[in-house]
Amino acid sequence: MGKKSCLVLLILLMGLSCTEEKKVSHLDPINWKKRYAKLPANDTLLKGSSYLSIYSSIYDGTEKTLHHLTATASMRNVSVTDTIYIFKADYYNTQGDLIRTYFDNPIYLKPLETIEIVIDQDDKYGGTGANFVFDWAVTSNEHEPIFEAVMISTTGQQGISFTTRGIKL
Repeated sequence: MGKKSCLVLLILLMGLSCTEEKKVSHLDPINWKKRYAKLPANDTLLKGSSYLSIYSSIYDGTEKTLHHLTATASMRNVSVTDTIYIFKADYYNTQGDLIRTYFDNPIYLKPLETIEIVIDQDDKYGGTGANFVFDWAVTSNEHEPIFEAVMISTTGQQGISFTTRGIKL
């Protein structure tokens, strides 16, 4: 292959890689359908909702410069004996617009189990004021789920990380 052919091939490959749409990997980190749950027939479950703040972006230096973060939202069952159910995990942006719902059917968490939703660093849809609202059900008031988030980013030798904790609505 001549120099001219190699140069044309290189330019063509660079052009293709620039136009390739990056997949957002957080849309289905686990197969939610495997976690779908049938609720007990005698549905005596206690239901609630929780709010969890997520920072997919934070201001860096000025309000014109954003630093994007990877966020992990953890759903935790703190009961050592009872399964809990999460009916919905809705993700909202800074303006309060629904970005996505992660599952449409109730899912279960076994005793002491934790599952996560990861918001990729390149997912800039949430912004500086993103949040989740989780609808859930438990068998007793003693074991409400805990919702926590860890936000992290590293650039060069500098890293930033912090956490948030959900509140019951």
